[in-house]
Amino acid sequence: MTPVDVAQGDGPIVLGLPHTGTHVPDDIKARLNARGLGLTDTDWHIDRLYDSLLPGATTVRAAFHRYVIDANRDPSGASLYPGQNTTGLVPLTDFDGHDIWETPPSEAEIEDRRAAFHAPYHAALTAELSRVRKRHGVAILYDCHSIRGDIPFLFDGTLPDFNIGTNSGTTCDRRIEAATWEICAQATGYTRILNGRFKGGWTTRHYGQPQSGIHAIQMELAQSTYLAQETAPWSYDEGKAARLRVHLKTILTKLAALAPTLKGAS
Repeated sequence: MTPVDVAQGDGPIVLGLPHTGTHVPDDIKARLNARGLGLTDTDWHIDRLYDSLLPGATTVRAAFHRYVIDANRDPSGASLYPGQNTTGLVPLTDFDGHDIWETPPSEAEIEDRRAAFHAPYHAALTAELSRVRKRHGVAILYDCHSIRGDIPFLFDGTLPDFNIGTNSGTTCDRRIEAATWEICAQATGYTRILNGRFKGGWTTRHYGQPQSGIHAIQMELAQSTYLAQETAPWSYDEGKAARLRVHLKTILTKLAALAPTLKGAS
């Protein structure tokens, strides 16, 4: 199994897809408990939702599941959200706080997974961002995510539909943030928040270096916006998805149009 799938485009946008993969190697699968084998915390169908929305976009997709190792976590193991419930580099619990392992991995095993899965994903993402920046003078990483809207272990209440993360405005030019917010605010029937519970994961924070010509923004979608239900079998709702894709396409098209104006901006 190749740990990362890359589809190169000729435009300035790179779509990161760290959590759509469902592959779990057999030796790791054998150590998950029944709850872990459900792979509940997948960004279900996000690759399908964004497919072909923006001609010329590059996609970098992790094929492995986040229970193997989370491609959107600091490889050092540092907490993404200190002081808040979250899951780590190799999650020991699911998003509801329940154990997912019969036999949790050792530090040596986690290191092996870093080398075999986490590192290749980020090597590919780094290479594509560098290639795109060389071609356009700038690259915009749009990190694609989704999550259930009601998870008391992680947050109170119901999550808004659009959760935009720029680590409080540090990972991209303000025009990228403003354009994304404006489009979401004009999307009738949807709720939105900027830098709320999800301010951008490690990927957004690590690569978002506007002064170096790489801008990053994370979009965390509530799964109710495009799934028939936020429970197994996690069915894709064609009608919901079609309505949502209109707004996502508008966002990506606007960001691509902004890219030439970002050259040399800090």
